[in-house]
Amino acid sequence: MKITGIETLVVNAEMRNWVFVKVLTDQPGLHGWGEATLEWKTASVVAAVADLAVLLKGADPRDITNCVRMMRKQSFWRLGTIGHSALSAIEIALWDINGKDLGVPVWRLLGGKVRDRVRIYTHLGLGQVDAVYHSFAASQLREHCEDLRQRGYHAAKIVNVPYSHYASDLAAVRRFADSVQSLREALGDAFAIMVDFHGRPASPRVALDYINAIAEAGIMFVEEPVQPGDVEALAYLRERSPIAIASGERLIEPDEFDVTLTRRAVDIIQPDLCHCGGLGEGRRIAQRAEIVGIGLAPHNPAGPIAGAAALHFAVATPNHVIQEEMVGAAPWYEDVVSTSPILRVDGCWQVPGGVGLGIEIDEIEAARHPFKSESLETKNAVIDDGTIVDW
Repeated sequence: MKITGIETLVVNAEMRNWVFVKVLTDQPGLHGWGEATLEWKTASVVAAVADLAVLLKGADPRDITNCVRMMRKQSFWRLGTIGHSALSAIEIALWDINGKDLGVPVWRLLGGKVRDRVRIYTHLGLGQVDAVYHSFAASQLREHCEDLRQRGYHAAKIVNVPYSHYASDLAAVRRFADSVQSLREALGDAFAIMVDFHGRPASPRVALDYINAIAEAGIMFVEEPVQPGDVEALAYLRERSPIAIASGERLIEPDEFDVTLTRRAVDIIQPDLCHCGGLGEGRRIAQRAEIVGIGLAPHNPAGPIAGAAALHFAVATPNHVIQEEMVGAAPWYEDVVSTSPILRVDGCWQVPGGVGLGIEIDEIEAARHPFKSESLETKNAVIDDGTIVDW
């Protein structure tokens, strides 16, 4: 079996563009799907896929490890976030091909089932950009989370940490704390809440002020309390925080994950399978994390192929804690899919049958939603004196 070509299909999903990757083979009807969605980098990722496709033409798609080595080793320069996203999508598509070729679901190839269902959480407004990033008031949080509960979700993540700098603003901290506590009182103890800091605090001390302010609200974890890559700051927070610390969605290279796990700087590691190298690298991260007592809550705010890959990964990963999903990120989320392995029952994804990833894209429908420039929410990240801060 040989790879004959690799194609990209860009689908606009309002806040972001989904980048679908299709690996073709010389076997009639046998192809694989992956996803390389990377916010505000769509054109660059598409070009990176084309670059890597040259290396893989004629390779056997069943030799996943060798194909990944080819993309990494023969590129000379480190691939970076853009290149790694392209590689990850291709790697995921190769697993899809292998599953189809062998007649088994991908989770079977990853070691088999370790759970009967996958716990999930979503975002306010089912991922609609205004709801996710513009809900700071307690009333907004309560309204959106109650809507999610009515839709059958049992967990949600909120992004309501104020845009911050190097010193805490007492009034802002108190407003933040009041909104989170109000949300907990409205939802009760059975609904899980996570708070995404989005790396907004400019120092670990500011992040700790916010964390301590919501210590009594029963938060499952706080995510990315400082910017990615600052392992010592994360470790400082983990040692002092009354709430579990999660991070990792913006880590890319294996050594970035290794130093974070070796330092035990987090309670929950959050690789994104569409950026960290795909399912094989995700599995290595999970195994390393399990050795040092760290769980996984993979990042996944992207499209339906990313969701399918995350589902299969979760089914086969023992230290998987909860899975992010964003099925409502665009009104046409399910329209571009002709078959999908994702079935949500009582706040959980079910273990899929079928072969490969179990997902197929309706390319005609997908073509009705071509590339558009994405919403730049980062323009809002400015504090009162005009200083641009982290989004």
